[in-house]
Amino acid sequence: MTDYQTTLDWLFRQLPMFSRVGAAAYKPGLDTSLRLDEYFGHPHRRFKSIHVAGTNGKGSCSHLIASVLQAQGYKVGLYTSPHLTDFRERIRVDGKMIPPEAVIDFVDCFRNSGYEGHPSFFELTMMLAFSWFAGQEVDYAVIEVGMGGRLDSTNIITPIASLITNISFDHTQFLGDTLPAIASEKAGIMKPGIPVVVGEAEGDVRKVFEEKAAEVGAPVRFVSDCSYLLSKIEDTPEGFLCETPLAGRFVCPLAGDYQKKNIPTVLRVIEMLRDVGVDISDESVVKGFESVVEATGLRGRWTVLSRNPFTVCDTGHNQAGLTYNMAKLSLLRAERGSGKLRMVVGFVADKDVDHILQLFPKDATYYITKADIPRALPEDELARKMNACGLKGETFPYVIDAYRRALADSEAENAGSEANEDIIYIGGSTFVVADLLRDLGL
Repeated sequence: MTDYQTTLDWLFRQLPMFSRVGAAAYKPGLDTSLRLDEYFGHPHRRFKSIHVAGTNGKGSCSHLIASVLQAQGYKVGLYTSPHLTDFRERIRVDGKMIPPEAVIDFVDCFRNSGYEGHPSFFELTMMLAFSWFAGQEVDYAVIEVGMGGRLDSTNIITPIASLITNISFDHTQFLGDTLPAIASEKAGIMKPGIPVVVGEAEGDVRKVFEEKAAEVGAPVRFVSDCSYLLSKIEDTPEGFLCETPLAGRFVCPLAGDYQKKNIPTVLRVIEMLRDVGVDISDESVVKGFESVVEATGLRGRWTVLSRNPFTVCDTGHNQAGLTYNMAKLSLLRAERGSGKLRMVVGFVADKDVDHILQLFPKDATYYITKADIPRALPEDELARKMNACGLKGETFPYVIDAYRRALADSEAENAGSEANEDIIYIGGSTFVVADLLRDLGL
């Protein structure tokens, strides 16, 4: 039997992986996925699914939906991407990662099968997930779209409900350079008779969703039309204190201002699932929200690593997600007083960095780095772009080195102080956060 690391090396080396190499791995269309699905016996037909698309919030919403279903006692598969420190994070059943042996067995089976074709990393990983969920006899699987929707390989499924969280600029070279164009790609997951929730949409973007829903005959519900979903949401040290007529009172531990959008969106999905016959009690909603981190293993969403100095990492990486993060940092700075803001940042090379950098504060101290993937933007090139925007800092070839310098500088400058009021933020790319968590052993 092949060992796990050798199996991963083959997956990463032999099959294009968009998250690591970028555009060269992008293969739109469903032909290969449909052929793989037929070859493996249509495993996705053996469980019910919820399909989740959108620019921001897909991961958090997917984990929250899965956690609520788990709290009700269902056996739940969860398929998300990318992973942070272990490939197996992408494929979970009741929060438990797929065993290494199952990954090895599936890849060995595929390699020895004589299958003619060259699926992408994402296509084969998706089929691994669907096969594992079917074999584990899950009741429901929450399936996160990889990119876009219409041509994403996961779009071979026919779910019982769909969710499109929001639309923002990301992957514009593939999905379009206007919000309506991007919305049209995301709307491609709508299917005849399958209800869909849309988290955020207004103007021309909402019109795209309305027209697509009418075209395919999909009942569509916009969260902006459902003000009753939350009667209260308040930011507390433990998380967001929420009150809803759907389930009562709970505290959602996921931090970050963008959760104010995700929480009512998930509540509307739960309401829709109830409408299509899924039994979900009020108690399960409360438990699902409050235990989401433990129940599903969610990490990287405003994850606080230390409070002295206040150190946080977040996987937000596009304009909308980083806008939320910068607003949160601004509030933190106001609360903490005289401390410095130290930012460890890196990006992928195909990101529209020039526009994103306009969001960053000019009075922060920057530690400019890159993730350990081929797709990463070199730190020297990023430094030049940042300098052109008035953002100054030192460069580091590895994330852990940048973080350790930021921490050392903070401790040195606050030596002798009763409290260290500095803030250290690590982000800009999912892979920057992944490198940090891996090197810290978290």
